Amino acid sequence: MNPIILIVIIIACLVLSVTLMIQKGSKREKTQQLSRAQITANEFINVKDIRDKYLYTLDGQIIMYIKINPISIELLSQREKEQLSESLTAELSSEKEPFKFIAVSRPVDISNVTNNFMSLIASTNDRIRKELLRNEILSMSEYALSGEVVERQFYLMVWDRADNEGALYKRCSVLKEKFNSVKIDVKILNEQEIIRLCNLINNPAYVHLEDTDYKRVITRI
Repeated sequence: MNPIILIVIIIACLVLSVTLMIQKGSKREKTQQLSRAQITANEFINVKDIRDKYLYTLDGQIIMYIKINPISIELLSQREKEQLSESLTAELSSEKEPFKFIAVSRPVDISNVTNNFMSLIASTNDRIRKELLRNEILSMSEYALSGEVVERQFYLMVWDRADNEGALYKRCSVLKEKFNSVKIDVKILNEQEIIRLCNLINNPAYVHLEDTDYKRVITRI
């Protein structure tokens, strides 16, 4: 074989080997950077796992959430407002352990009203009534999507050590009874509802969604 051709082949092989080594090093560095970013995100939100009614944190805590359904105090007289305040204060006065109150704003859910109007459109032959209902649906949708009309959702966050599931559940059940005793409806969130709340707080793109498949957007560790 011609020596010049042999030298060219050797040089080409060396160049190819160096290129492959650089590419592998670059891929490895990108993988490490992604891994560091994922770890940083997990540490930031401090969520290890969400199962049943519990959220487990990376620092060894367990959390439960209670949703407080709103009441319209505008319909109450001043005396009724005072009685409600006094009764709720008395019920919660025996609560010695700390808890956190969370208030979240989100666009108003108009799906039920929209579905009702669509049913009315399908059940009538009046052209003018159909047009009025369609305009009403369009108007409500514009308000909801603009973010001008929002609703407030209220939650209690209660926590304990990760090995105290039973004690934490009992405490939440007692809190639920205290609110129910003064005619305030509350519920303990389940797994899917906890994930929705986490998305509502941490993911701005999620605020208008209600029935998203939560398994697609939550990383299970």
